[in-house]
Amino acid sequence: MCPVECFHEGPNFLVIDPDECIDCAACIPECPADAIFAEDDVPEDQRDFTAINAELTKKWPVILRKKSALPDAETWNGKTDKRPLLKEV
Repeated sequence: MCPVECFHEGPNFLVIDPDECIDCAACIPECPADAIFAEDDVPEDQRDFTAINAELTKKWPVILRKKSALPDAETWNGKTDKRPLLKEV
């Protein structure tokens, strides 16, 4: 997992603390949803998630070990327009 513990866990989403991330890219191949990008490679339609990550890392606890994906993760993998489903609290 992350060597600097920059992942934070919310109710149905993980975020990466952009201030703590060292851009080692160790997490990119580990993500089952292919949802992690180097900052310069974030797709245009997902750029707002950079600010969302920065905001939510202040609210959510650090995740210290790898956990299993949520039970319905495969159902959601690859679907677009999921931003309204993000639970912040």
